[in-house]
Amino acid sequence: VYCVNDPAVMQAWGEDQGIGGSMVSFVADPAAELTKALDMEMTHPGPPSVGIIGRCKRFAIHAVDGDIKTVKISEAEGDPAGDDDPSATLAEGMLEAIAAE
Repeated sequence: VYCVNDPAVMQAWGEDQGIGGSMVSFVADPAAELTKALDMEMTHPGPPSVGIIGRCKRFAIHAVDGDIKTVKISEAEGDPAGDDDPSATLAEGMLEAIAAE
């Protein structure tokens, strides 16, 4: 799991979620370099008061040996962050997408 955030926040989030000893890692992308390289920067002009500027889209990637097989993005008109319906990028949605590959 990565997020446009600083390493201290990601470490605290990982501790809060109890990921220690699991296969899950939380990684910071403080300058949004990975986000921009993946073309996943949220560019919706929406209200700056809710922090849209510089954020990453809600997305999930299935890759095998570095080959990207599936990319899913949860966003809709009027909901650039995918908050209303994140289902495409949640585990169940990704498992369905992987099964359909």
